[in-house]
Amino acid sequence: MAKKKTVVIGLLGPNLDAGRKHERWGNWRPTVSVCQQEDLVVDRFELIHERKFGRLAQQVREDMESISPETVVHSHTVDWGDPWDFEEVFDVLIEFAANYNFQPAKENYLIHITTGTHVAQICLFLLTETRHLPGLLLQTAPPSKGDDGPGKHYVVDLDRSRYDRIAQRFAKEQTDAVSFLKSGIETRDDAFNALIEQIEHVAIHAREPLLLTGPTGAGKSQLARRIYELKHSRHQVEGAFVEINCATLRGDAAMSALFGHVKGAFTGAVKDRPGLLREANGGMLFLDEIGELGADEQAMLLRALEEKTFLPVGADKETSSDFQLIAGSNRDLAAETTQGNFRADLLARINLWHFALPGLRERPSDIEPNLDYELEQFTAATGRRVTMSAEARKKFLKFATAPEAVWPANFRDLNAAVTRMATLADGGRITPAVMQAELARLQVAWGASAKAPHPHIRNILGEEKLAELDLFDRAQLEEVLRVAHQSSTLTEAGRRLFAISRTRKTNPNDADRLRKYLMRFDLKFGDLK
Repeated sequence: MAKKKTVVIGLLGPNLDAGRKHERWGNWRPTVSVCQQEDLVVDRFELIHERKFGRLAQQVREDMESISPETVVHSHTVDWGDPWDFEEVFDVLIEFAANYNFQPAKENYLIHITTGTHVAQICLFLLTETRHLPGLLLQTAPPSKGDDGPGKHYVVDLDRSRYDRIAQRFAKEQTDAVSFLKSGIETRDDAFNALIEQIEHVAIHAREPLLLTGPTGAGKSQLARRIYELKHSRHQVEGAFVEINCATLRGDAAMSALFGHVKGAFTGAVKDRPGLLREANGGMLFLDEIGELGADEQAMLLRALEEKTFLPVGADKETSSDFQLIAGSNRDLAAETTQGNFRADLLARINLWHFALPGLRERPSDIEPNLDYELEQFTAATGRRVTMSAEARKKFLKFATAPEAVWPANFRDLNAAVTRMATLADGGRITPAVMQAELARLQVAWGASAKAPHPHIRNILGEEKLAELDLFDRAQLEEVLRVAHQSSTLTEAGRRLFAISRTRKTNPNDADRLRKYLMRFDLKFGDLK
């Protein structure tokens, strides 16, 4: 079988490859040096150059053929106007790649990326990585000081170990970032892990607003701060992290807190106030429970997001702030929009990246690693190391992951339970007795929650439809209403209602099952809230 020919594709370097008369041989010229490498035999060199450098290209071609007679040099003239215009240069080079007659069965290709502008070098790298140029990268380097040789050359295969190590490093960075967003907790729920991976990717690559929804205590505030810290560590934001729970903003004070005011704007305004949007300039603003904002604040916020400008209270001149918004809500904002409580245009603006965080009871497999995390947090906060006996741990996890476990405040409930048990643990060990007392306390608290008012079946169906139901159907529907009222999402309610049967299904779709059940009574999940 005939040996494959070696073909080099490279750009002319107008500066490094240049030289006058015989003086040029005293300089290191990267393109010429390719043909001077003792252990690299080049059968053909495809030399790409701009039209205005035609004379230099001819000189370089003659020099290469003089020192390497076995090398055939072909010139390719290109015109890209501005060599620093990425799009223009890339278009020219990808057209070259598309029209070139590659014969990989007969030839090996080396893509020389030492010459040309940085833009052109990047384009060659990308075209090689995507296999538009089916070859390996070739780099040349000048000789060491005091050495008058041709220098060195390096061949890089993007498909092999060297590039794999780079890829592995990026993969490790991503893994570390995902772990950071999860506070280092080795969560086991596949759906939640996939969600956090997606959030990590979007957080790193996007500047648009993020919307985090989920029940109270699902971890929205902690995740928002972690997103900020991750972006800050990558130098993607330089400003501060500013957080406010919109449920605490009421009346005229809401406009002032968010957008600031000028001195004398109202009684008590004794000095200028910058406002939270200004404080978040160059950083990140987290508006938790954004659904609690009034109509005026929503309108002003929308303009601030779209135009980066707003008018402080009492001011006659606009101010500006460039921040990234993270919005949090435990409400169904789409339903709030339908009811006229939330602006549809604002929702459209903040809903580009929407991530729904599940409640604790939707992630039973993650309760154990979170139990360990809470114990570690207690140790860090108090300096007391507390462990849990094997028997206490087993019984607590069985209770905590049971379908009847409500966890109405989600991770806040778990944190409180661990804090109480750890505090009462004599000798730094949570015993079955301490654990059992905590379970009794939770059962009492959850029992009270279960007895809390919820939509009555008569109010949902009406007297006429209610009269058509058998007692059996009525009792079943009442329990569905109770569970649905205590659940923040259709999926959460479905998981609780079908906790046993779902384990026997390969692909359980609890939300769809509940949706179809409700359709029997002409009901939607939103009607039950």
